[in-house]
Amino acid sequence: MTDRDAPFDLASMRKQYRAEGLSETELAATPVEQFARWFKQAATDGGLFEPNAMIVSTADAEGRTSARTVLLKHFDEQGFVFYTNYDSRKARDLAENPYVSLLFPWHPMARQVLVTGVARRTGRDETAAYFRTRPHGSQLGAWASAQSSVISTRAEIDDAYAELAARYPEGEQVPVPPNWGGFRVAPQTVEFWQGRENRLHDRLRYVERADGSWRVERLSP
Repeated sequence: MTDRDAPFDLASMRKQYRAEGLSETELAATPVEQFARWFKQAATDGGLFEPNAMIVSTADAEGRTSARTVLLKHFDEQGFVFYTNYDSRKARDLAENPYVSLLFPWHPMARQVLVTGVARRTGRDETAAYFRTRPHGSQLGAWASAQSSVISTRAEIDDAYAELAARYPEGEQVPVPPNWGGFRVAPQTVEFWQGRENRLHDRLRYVERADGSWRVERLSP
């Protein structure tokens, strides 16, 4: 093994995080309000390529986990919404086990947000309204890809897309695929993680009460 082939010294790879942290007195009344504050900062000053990118982790009926990066497309007090093929692995998992976690890894800001909750499909009207906002190519892509299925070559996807592009040229309305739509994750807990010096991070977690209100607890780093 040459020096060029030698592995990185992972044990020595570390950053010193910020001195200022996150206190209970700074938090908004609800986790969604607090998320909106942090998201605005991430989208404007955070230096992130896609601040709405989140890691969606699911588990099937046997507890076998999987994770992938998905883009958040809407959020409000009802939950966090993303869209996918309903035949994909994530959607099949959620059909068997609706409990899900969402992780927003805002590393340049030394921040993370972790949401745990229950996913439910969005209504068809809401799905269709969002689908109409997608670029024409993305609309065709939703038809061309049988997400998570095994294919033999890249050409299968390219050929399917070309056929759809001929059928629905730019400017012509593309119908919403029947097996495509959204999931809304209704949060049960939302943790805001702020990196601090000496690995003594701030971790404040909202926990939903039975009456729908929220309590805040501090977690040890």
